[in-house]
Amino acid sequence: MSDFNLHQKLFAEALGTAILLAVVIGSGIMAETISGGNTGVALLGNTLATGAILVVLILMFGPISGAHFNPAVTLAFWLNKDISTAHSLLYIGVQIIAGIAGVWLAHYIFEQELIQTSTHIRHGLPQGVSEALATFALVASILFVVKLRPEAVPYAVGLVITAGYWYTSSTSFANPAVTIARAMSDTFAGIRPADVPLFIAGQIVGAVLAWACYRVFFKSEA
Repeated sequence: MSDFNLHQKLFAEALGTAILLAVVIGSGIMAETISGGNTGVALLGNTLATGAILVVLILMFGPISGAHFNPAVTLAFWLNKDISTAHSLLYIGVQIIAGIAGVWLAHYIFEQELIQTSTHIRHGLPQGVSEALATFALVASILFVVKLRPEAVPYAVGLVITAGYWYTSSTSFANPAVTIARAMSDTFAGIRPADVPLFIAGQIVGAVLAWACYRVFFKSEA
């Protein structure tokens, strides 16, 4: 990553996060449209598209920016002193803005209203705990695999999110920028704005716990 300057890294984070959200929302719209009302089939379509694009995006942008695309991931790397406070804040700002842009792009290409507010209810403490678990699994997989098998990171991330769609009650958002952006889409993948704070709280807790778990094994190196 030393060959790339900060502007290039931020641009990579923006492109990656925007594409990710366009795929999450776009595949949700497509899946719901062609599934004939079968929610399981729609979720499967949404899952496969999201997991697949994550592998591709990390292969593309990992060598440039680290391919965070996620404030929870940036937080974990900041806790590990792998990224400065100033750069962390820039990464997170870009991720949130680009995520919203990706949602709007998906709305546009599917001829939806550009500006929306989700009415998809996802509330209750079990959902928050679900997000903590999903984010723990994601961030832990990144930290450990970056350390032990760096060439496998794209596949680990794609697979942990693919699994998370199905074993968590919240369908594994595991990403504050994604959560904020999905609140702006009243489609299959949306989340009601009132439920966003609980999800983000769970995600932060999960990220911190994942970092703490990593430190148990690699304390002297952080």
